[in-house]
Amino acid sequence: MRKTYIWSVGIAAAITAWLGSGLLFKENKPIEPSIADRKVRDAEVAADRLPTSVKVKSSVAKEITRYSTVSGKTQNKRTVVTRTETTGKIVSRPVERGDFVKAGTVLCEISVEDRQANLAEAEQRLVQAKIDFLGAKRLRKQGFNSESAIAAANTVLAQAQASVKRNQVQLEKTKVYAPFDGIVEQVHLEEGDFVNPGQPCGTVIDLNPMLLTARVSQNEVQDLRSGMQVRGTINGTQTISGAVTFIGSQSDAATRTYPIEVQIANEDLKYRSGLSVEIDIPMEQTFAHQISPALLTLDDRGEVGVRVVDEEAIVRFYNVAIVAEDIDGVWVSGMPYKTDIITVGQEIVVAGERVTASYSSNQGFSRNISNTIGASSSAGLSP
Repeated sequence: MRKTYIWSVGIAAAITAWLGSGLLFKENKPIEPSIADRKVRDAEVAADRLPTSVKVKSSVAKEITRYSTVSGKTQNKRTVVTRTETTGKIVSRPVERGDFVKAGTVLCEISVEDRQANLAEAEQRLVQAKIDFLGAKRLRKQGFNSESAIAAANTVLAQAQASVKRNQVQLEKTKVYAPFDGIVEQVHLEEGDFVNPGQPCGTVIDLNPMLLTARVSQNEVQDLRSGMQVRGTINGTQTISGAVTFIGSQSDAATRTYPIEVQIANEDLKYRSGLSVEIDIPMEQTFAHQISPALLTLDDRGEVGVRVVDEEAIVRFYNVAIVAEDIDGVWVSGMPYKTDIITVGQEIVVAGERVTASYSSNQGFSRNISNTIGASSSAGLSP
């Protein structure tokens, strides 16, 4: 009796454990098909239906220049802070911030005080020294003067000339001039200020030509040459072109990029310093097709590509890379040199499907490529 009871308890425990495991009520969940299975299924479906009609456009690749675009900014070529060279009171400051000035324009003027009088006295002494020197030479010819007397007169003449020059320089130092054509970006003095040598008078910036500065990668720097013509845009709207004037020889330790400078004309001064620019650097020649961006699509891996129809009327999907853009569309590489691109119906066909294709009417003719039913035997093409 006791043994029977023990067996009964054991059997009951086993049943309870089995029920608790959920095996009795476990659902048979469907197994998700793999990508390869889905491709086979799509091909089988394509084989069981009539061929889809699509329109195609014949395209032949053209050799174009591939560009690499880098971001940068505009930068004025020169900035100079003009400074006073003598002591005195500011009596005139004829320019204001934002004024355009020519080279040699007076920016600040210091009182001449006795400098003008000193120059006049030096000039009078020079006149007298010249007369004395000529008189000494005449007396020497007449035998009434010695060589030493002539030498002394010549020394006095040289000293007088030096004095005039020195006083001219001192008088000239009372004016501070613009060193080049440019814009007065800042004024530092007002009339009545007393200044000493070395004080800032005005800041002048040179905007013509303008520089475009940027940094390029170690791959891009290999294709750059001094004098190379490049193109770009300022603020995303204004198209510009210029020549490379500087290529750095040492990379930044953190970014491993190299500084470059491009020089552009700015005669009307419409470009200011600090504007955002995009510079297109020519890299290499490549063959590409020009298409509408609307023809770009994604495969099941999320890669960008284009659907085409081959010579056997089979849909093929080619992964492409955009190598250039213009107002007429995008240029893409990665397709055969000559191919028929699907322009209408690409969203309803899959790679490997046989289709009925006709050329778009804008090519001037229309013809069927094939209307044979059947699935492609090619593997590895993505829809």
